[in-house]
Amino acid sequence: MATTLPQELTIAQAADAVGVSAHTIRYYERAGLLAPIDRNGSGHRRFTDEDIAWLVTCTRLRATGMPIRRIREYAELVVAGDGNEAKRLEILEAHRREVIERMHEIEHNLEAIDRKIELYRARACS
Repeated sequence: MATTLPQELTIAQAADAVGVSAHTIRYYERAGLLAPIDRNGSGHRRFTDEDIAWLVTCTRLRATGMPIRRIREYAELVVAGDGNEAKRLEILEAHRREVIERMHEIEHNLEAIDRKIELYRARACS
């Protein structure tokens, strides 16, 4: 993010800053992925820089295929504070291994697609 954000964001501004919909943020909140979000006097959510950073983490974990239940487990450990870093590390390392495995599968599948493309290019040019 190149621009400076206000100290507190509305849900729409937070969604825009993170690159997700307000609906996604509400879903993450209901799913227990977010610590309670402060609300202003009229009950509207107000997101801090820390909330935004956590939302970015959640969206990256989801984008790489981590299940909601596993993100919730990780979030609960983070909220619990110091003393459980080994468990947090275990979760992240296991997820990293899964992401790398999927990347290898995708590379293998892409190679098969490339072979087909070359076959059809050769046929189309002859």
